[in-house]
Amino acid sequence: MDVLSDTITAIRTGAPTCGVFIRHAPWGRDYPVVPGTGFHVVLAGSCWLVPPSGAPIALGAGDVILMPRGSGHVLVDSLDSAVTEQAHLGEPRELSGPGVRSELMCGAYALGRQRSHRLLDELPDFVHIPVRPGADPGLRGLVDVLAMELARPRAGTDAAVPALLETLLLFALRAWFEKQAPARTGWAGAFADPGVLAALRAIHDAPERAWTVPELSAVAGVSRATLTRRFAATVGEPPLSYLTRWRMLTAARLLRDTDTPLAGVARKVGYQSEFAFAKAFKREYGLAPGQYRRGDDGESVVAV
Repeated sequence: MDVLSDTITAIRTGAPTCGVFIRHAPWGRDYPVVPGTGFHVVLAGSCWLVPPSGAPIALGAGDVILMPRGSGHVLVDSLDSAVTEQAHLGEPRELSGPGVRSELMCGAYALGRQRSHRLLDELPDFVHIPVRPGADPGLRGLVDVLAMELARPRAGTDAAVPALLETLLLFALRAWFEKQAPARTGWAGAFADPGVLAALRAIHDAPERAWTVPELSAVAGVSRATLTRRFAATVGEPPLSYLTRWRMLTAARLLRDTDTPLAGVARKVGYQSEFAFAKAFKREYGLAPGQYRRGDDGESVVAV
């Protein structure tokens, strides 16, 4: 897989959850913190997202907004409206009222509590992707298909919606990183730098390989000094430090999502010795691989 898809697959756990609500102005809803990446998609109408601090964010039909760290917030149809609801499971899908109708899809992507990655860590608390006609045809089309499936469920909808939600996360992040790319900083800069991206792909494709900086610089087509400087400036750490981090993240996913024996997991991430692997894993996660596999870290799937 490409680096973005591979990274999201490594840190995700479980299936995304979502619900649709319809309200007529005036309305206001409080959203608590969730242990994952929350999201809203405005299917019809408009509203405002009011963060705990900072300026309110205007959301229009088709807009997508992500909360990478599940930050709490408020949604209101107007900045003058009172907050009268607490978002929760089992609430009425639609409440009638005298004002303008708004329809939103809200939910969350579950993340492994210890499977952190700088790609998400460096994002702002609220990632707003306006989906205007012509701005991002792929994302706009995806939102339209999601709205259609939710409005008129048919055979296959139960399978289609989770798959569409998985794609929504990737499309939204891609749109954000492409928008930020001109600054050439952080992971947006990494995706925009052909040399850094080539080195990242090599690491992701073969984490078991004993990569050296000269080998990665040859893949990247730049000098060792140039790769090291650009890699650290965008990814946030030197190439070999990232290699170790990616190995541990890959190992965590294999431990949780597969039945591969510990020795097999060790080999898949570049360790011939199970002891050496266990030592490196515990240094990263604070747990032995067997404890992590049993779920002693309390990692769970978020429900929204």
